[in-house]
Amino acid sequence: MASTGIIHYLQTSDAITYAVAYVLLAMSVASWCFLIVKSWMLGRAKRQGPRAIAKFWQAPTLSDGVDVLRRTDRERVFTPLAEAALQAAEADIPGMLLARVDRSERVMRALRQALNASQRRLEFGQVLLASVGSTAPFVGLLGTVWGIYHALGSIASSGQAMIENVAGPVGEALIMTAFGLVVAIPAVLAYNVLGRMVRQLSEELDGFAHDLHAYVCAPAN
Repeated sequence: MASTGIIHYLQTSDAITYAVAYVLLAMSVASWCFLIVKSWMLGRAKRQGPRAIAKFWQAPTLSDGVDVLRRTDRERVFTPLAEAALQAAEADIPGMLLARVDRSERVMRALRQALNASQRRLEFGQVLLASVGSTAPFVGLLGTVWGIYHALGSIASSGQAMIENVAGPVGEALIMTAFGLVVAIPAVLAYNVLGRMVRQLSEELDGFAHDLHAYVCAPAN
């Protein structure tokens, strides 16, 4: 009886099968590395955010609050919004052209730009997980189809097209589909979990931007 198994399949494979295996390996390593780094970054931002914002609002002035955020918001998720609000508020200095623009519109525009920049930073790399999760099964399927084609060609050339000679090589080729699923499933789960964390932080950013707008545009200021 011919030997079967993953090792035997890889030993008898050709360059295309190896290329598919290396692509799946690269996808897996990239998605896991990104998952670890992104989870640490988002988790830290989620832990530090409420404390940093609380300390910001305890500062005596907007400038002091920005300094507090720069020290406490290590991931710089909320700091750009406060810096944008401070810069927009300082545009009220007489003699500046920007001071002639309506204060509310000026502050809203600056906060919107800072909010979009922070959200892009939070969402950076999510495309990688989505791409791996959606394409890895098809890459594995490509390896399976090619492996079956390669196995059937070898069996046909040997003239031993019996069921016991076909089942082994075809079963081995299905390993590539399993590899594709093993790569894709963690990427899809990570995309959903990290996406939920990004949405939560985005909601906090949106609320912080609203509060900053209300503070800077308050009549007392």
